[in-house]
Amino acid sequence: MTRVLVDPGICGLITMVEVNKIAKRKVKVTITSDCEMLTELGELLAEVDQQDAITQYANSEIYKAASRCHLHVTCPVPVAVLKAIEVEAGLALPRDVSIRFETTEHN
Repeated sequence: MTRVLVDPGICGLITMVEVNKIAKRKVKVTITSDCEMLTELGELLAEVDQQDAITQYANSEIYKAASRCHLHVTCPVPVAVLKAIEVEAGLALPRDVSIRFETTEHN
């Protein structure tokens, strides 16, 4: 099992993503969150082809499902799901990802 904890930022709705390989190319995705839209995303993604983690954006079932659930376009959870699938499928090594804001002075 691959587990990823996501702190999505300003909404404060910490989310747990778990991915388990269940067949040669299939994974089970579980999303635990207080966000109703992410809970719905988890239900839509119960079983996913691991190849979705390496497809183009327009073909990604993860992003299509995120759109159907009305997720904000900058929600980091869909990419966390994809990264967890990569790791669980053996397509990538686990490595933390981050986005940091740097304060700059504006004239």
